[in-house]
Amino acid sequence: MSKVAVIYMGGTFGCVGSPLSPMPHTEFLPQLQSIIRPYSTVDFDCYAAPDIIDSSACTAKTWLRLIQFIQQLQHEKQIQKFIIIHGTDTLSYASAVLTRFLAQSCTVILTGSQYPLLNTDGSAVRTTTDALDNLRHALEHISHVTSGVHLSFNGQLFHGHSVIKYHTTALHAFKGVSSTEQLTKPQIAHIVTDADITRAETLNIMNLMLQPTEQQQLQKQLQLIATQAPDFLILQGFGTGNIATNPQIVQHIKHLQQQNCLAILTTQVTFGSLDQRYAISQWVKDADIMVSDGIGHADLYAKILKLYLTYQHVSQYRQHWADAT
Repeated sequence: MSKVAVIYMGGTFGCVGSPLSPMPHTEFLPQLQSIIRPYSTVDFDCYAAPDIIDSSACTAKTWLRLIQFIQQLQHEKQIQKFIIIHGTDTLSYASAVLTRFLAQSCTVILTGSQYPLLNTDGSAVRTTTDALDNLRHALEHISHVTSGVHLSFNGQLFHGHSVIKYHTTALHAFKGVSSTEQLTKPQIAHIVTDADITRAETLNIMNLMLQPTEQQQLQKQLQLIATQAPDFLILQGFGTGNIATNPQIVQHIKHLQQQNCLAILTTQVTFGSLDQRYAISQWVKDADIMVSDGIGHADLYAKILKLYLTYQHVSQYRQHWADAT
């Protein structure tokens, strides 16, 4: 049976004390290994991730460094199965980015917890915790799931790029497409380089969730954004992506794209695809705005990141939008 790498990235899973704070990984990893060894039927080693931080502080750079580390373990130690322990705040983003960049090159299960693994003083497993069950579930399934990236939480296993965190504190915190269901998955892995990591630091995405306000207010917002245009502007519309516009709004969007800013239309609704059959959506063609084809918001973020690292100009983003897998 092939060896599994358990990579620890921090988060609530490894916190101790009151109020909670991270236990140093040099102390936590030996305890983690000894605690889960009796429950595991797979051969595994524990590793510290390149960045061990609260997941709310994670960025593209964090996940690219993790992917680079995974790819090094693949190359140097021929490890092909990985379990990632990650904080829950941005766990869906991590899952989506790993899915887009690792594709089918290995098997990954991400997990985390709503409660710490250890008690307050860090001497034993906490009486009430979901951490041990979540990790055990990942270990039980790592040898049986299909290649690609998955997320394990509260006894469920999802396709990594389909997941959204929908509850802040409940144990059943994530929803997505079950790993037992068929879902189109990225097929081409991206080997992460140091140059990718450096470029990722400059990625500038602005997300504008539309509110029920007058069109003149959206005009003002877009005009203000244009004074220092981001690389990507995401407009989250209502329902199936509907936004009420006027010629001035369309012109502002075109002006942004002339400044090398790719405008993307998506929805603030958690699940479901966009539907542009309504007449009100004629503006989409007039503005020449891209329409998201991602499974969810995290998947859209991961797609944008991969486009940004692969190409340099908005015209290239547009040209390769449909084939950016």
